[in-house]
Amino acid sequence: MDFKQLESFIEVVNLKSFSKAANKLYLSQPTITSHIQNLESELKTFLLNRNGKKISPTNSGMIFYKYAINILSLKEMAQFQLKTYKNKVNGHLTISSSSVPKQYILPSILKSFTDKYQDVTFTINHNNSQSVIQDILDGYIDFGIVGTKHKNNSLKYIDLLEDTLFLVTPNLDKYNYENFKTLNKEFILKEKFLFRTKGSGSRLLIEKKLEESNLNISSLNIVSYLDDNESIKAYIKLNMGVSFMSSYAIANEVNSGIFKAFNIEGLNLHRSFYFVYNKNKYLSPLANTFKNFIIDNIPLIKNPLFVTH
Repeated sequence: MDFKQLESFIEVVNLKSFSKAANKLYLSQPTITSHIQNLESELKTFLLNRNGKKISPTNSGMIFYKYAINILSLKEMAQFQLKTYKNKVNGHLTISSSSVPKQYILPSILKSFTDKYQDVTFTINHNNSQSVIQDILDGYIDFGIVGTKHKNNSLKYIDLLEDTLFLVTPNLDKYNYENFKTLNKEFILKEKFLFRTKGSGSRLLIEKKLEESNLNISSLNIVSYLDDNESIKAYIKLNMGVSFMSSYAIANEVNSGIFKAFNIEGLNLHRSFYFVYNKNKYLSPLANTFKNFIIDNIPLIKNPLFVTH
């Protein structure tokens, strides 16, 4: 057996599909099939159940899967440790993140990380929290950074940062309250709202807290659903509505007097950001190094919204 065969087997199990495994590994589907067949021939056992389009590991396959993961992990760790010994840590990180960490937190972390490991490159994929978590469970990605938790026994969450959502308005005369004042719930029922699309961690938090306060999303006058925070901010600046937004997303605008930010009575909109991965899969040495780097350096990040307050 060789490493390519092991990789093929692992990805077929993870993705439950020969074609998806082929796409991920940039191989043809016949090549993936050949790799699995050669493994089964050498091990003299069937590793996969092939019932129509449904693929699942046999009992033998589940036993072998754990060893295959360990073998590849040891190979990657050996390579990584040798590179570290030679001060040549390199590789490519694929980071999947929800919008707030991607736009306002990761840049400074990645600047410090790539200053230390100058031969590391990276790609950041933007998805809402729900999509990032589903991609981890489906085996498409190894880890992500999200703003909400979805209960699943396969997932491991590591707390990174605390955040607060505020009701954000343009800085106009009709919002003549002191910044960060707590307004009553009736206030939000009178306003036009800009909302994030489904799957957003901030939207899930808001929906949950509204329900706890005997309100729901249908109680609000929502004029638009938008995919990202920068779009929402653009519409707030044009006085087209208000929105609940992360303290990290609005820091510059509040500190410069463009926006005002308020608490709403009875709505506790505190949350955390998390590093999340599948605890049943080994992180690559580079991904594990990045995870530890984030944990060590996150305490150095200050929330810019409160720097001047």
